Amino acid sequence: MSRLAFAVLALATTLSGPLKAHELWIEPLDWMVEADGSLSANLVNGQSFNGLRLAYFPNRIMTFDVRLGDEVVPVTARLGSTPALEMPALGDGLHVAEYVSTVSTVTYQSWDKFLSFAEHKDLGDVTAIRDAQGLPEEGFAEAYTRFSKSLIGVGSAAGTDTVLGLETELVALANPYTDDMSAGLPVQLYYQGEVRANEQVELFDRAPDGSVEITRLRTDDQGIVALPVMPGHSYMADAVVLRLPSPELADETGAVWESLWANLTFTVPD
Repeated sequence: MSRLAFAVLALATTLSGPLKAHELWIEPLDWMVEADGSLSANLVNGQSFNGLRLAYFPNRIMTFDVRLGDEVVPVTARLGSTPALEMPALGDGLHVAEYVSTVSTVTYQSWDKFLSFAEHKDLGDVTAIRDAQGLPEEGFAEAYTRFSKSLIGVGSAAGTDTVLGLETELVALANPYTDDMSAGLPVQLYYQGEVRANEQVELFDRAPDGSVEITRLRTDDQGIVALPVMPGHSYMADAVVLRLPSPELADETGAVWESLWANLTFTVPD
């Protein structure tokens, strides 16, 4: 089987099942590279910080770029390429990779599965919303969009993350490659330009031996939470917004629910 055919099959396999409890993240092959080195990163879909590498398919990408300060360079690749991100570093400093997917849908055949997803991600009383809106209990669709970021240290790794203006996003308020992480990495959660207070952020902590520990945290009244981190570990933080789709999106997709996934990956060097 050719590389392209395998990539298409892998993507189709990934997208054929419910992605309700699956994250999608950017995972660099090397979290830290030399200033004149290259960036390589996979798009990964899975659970518990382990998953399937997705090939580069532009029809599934709304935005995919790398930023260094004010410089922004779009990610381009051949159809079906893995890693999906492969490009020279833009210079010395903290690079921020950004990925926004196109809208996809998943169909739920039972209410229990959707309820399990909503409870896991702490998305509120979805049963009350369903009943108030007269939404179906089975055979209904959810539309979802991914908003993923990754911090990559290049050279000195100096610099800061920043608000990119994504519909929902996690923003690191310190630099995990250069700052003191003894009190954790503070991150701030946004939705439509406003901070999200008292919301769940799920933290996936991968140790050097590959084991993963999951912690659920909550933002404060400023949308900030300190992520507990350890040197030598890599991390993924994830938070989900659930809402009713706009009439236009509902007509286009047939969805009666919509979820927006904010995701941030990084490592803390030894």
